[in-house]
This record gives sequence, C-alpha cells and structure tokens, in this order.
Amino acid sequence: MSSNRYSMSFTTGGLFHRESVMLAALYLDLGDWDAVRDKVVAENLLQTRTLNSLKRVCREVVSRLRTLAQGELEFLVGASQQEQAHLLWLAVCRRYRFIAEFAVEVLRERYLTLKADLAFEDFDSFFNRKSEWHPELDEITPATRSKLRQVLFKMLREADLLTTNNMIHAAMLSPSLLELFHQGSRREISYFPIFESGLKGMAQ
Repeated sequence: MSSNRYSMSFTTGGLFHRESVMLAALYLDLGDWDAVRDKVVAENLLQTRTLNSLKRVCREVVSRLRTLAQGELEFLVGASQQEQAHLLWLAVCRRYRFIAEFAVEVLRERYLTLKADLAFEDFDSFFNRKSEWHPELDEITPATRSKLRQVLFKMLREADLLTTNNMIHAAMLSPSLLELFHQGSRREISYFPIFESGLKGMAQ
C-alpha cells in the first residue's frame, strides 16, 4: 500500500496556458513567487471576477510552475504555443502524481497498444484501481470525481494530446523540447503518448 496520499486539487480550470506563461514571465522578472502572487492579486492580472477566484487560480498556477526549473521557465516564456502546452502538461504531471500515473498507465499504454481512443470509462477504471491502494480516493464524492475527470480530459485536449472526440493524439515534441527533457528526468517522456523508439536523439 502506498503511504503517500494523492493530491487531488485539480478541480479548477484546465491547463491555464495563458495564465502560466504570464506568471512564468513575471517570476523571471521578479525572482520570487511571493512577489508574483502579490502583484497578480494587487493588479488582478488574471482578470477574474472575484478575489477568491483570483487567489485560487494564482495558487494553482504557481504550484505547477514551481515544479519547473529556471531553464524550463525561461524556455516556456519563449517557446511556441505547442511547446508551451507540452511543457505545461509536464508541469501538471510533476504536480499531481495521480495525473502522472494516469498519463503513463492509461494514456500512453493505450497509445502504445494501438488503442486510438480514451474514454471516460478508462478514467473510472483507473480511479477505482488506485482507490484500492489510496483510501483518500474513497472520500471523494461522485460529483467531485466527475469534475476531476472533466478537468483532466480538458487539460489533455488543451495540451493537444487528445482530440475533441477523445482520440489520442501523438505528441510531436520539438527538438528543443526533447533537449530540455534530456537535461531532466528521462522517464518523463512517458507522460506523453509517443513511441520512444523514434526518439533517436535521446540518450539512454
């Protein structure tokens, strides 16, 4: 049994592409996440309707960006939109172990076994399987579970890893992004639906 509880606080929004790039640029300018938070809240830079919503989104985005190294944040700010989306998916997987394991054990596994689609039932089956080892999942209400599933599928679409009709879309990782992966953990490639045999430039 795993002694590490899953963090399941990804019920808000989606990939937060625009917000993440904005906050990453702010961090590179200010050099301090607390200063970033203060500026975002003081000036409502995310243009939310309420202060609570602003703080919630800011907290969520910062928690993901904190998983990225300085060089990765610099890459994020100057990257193409597709590269940004892939890097933000990596940050989500680093932030949420539940999502990382889903990416490896369900999304990528289905892709490698030539199953082209990803259904809500695949999420439900994965969730039930993990709940055998993580009793905290049993505490989640059906409504929250449905919301988690909805947000996860939304993030996959926004990262261009899933089409609008839930077909798995192979990740086309750019050479620059692959080089960035090479500098970090090699296994993080497995968060993406991709055949590693085709990545000739990656070191073992």
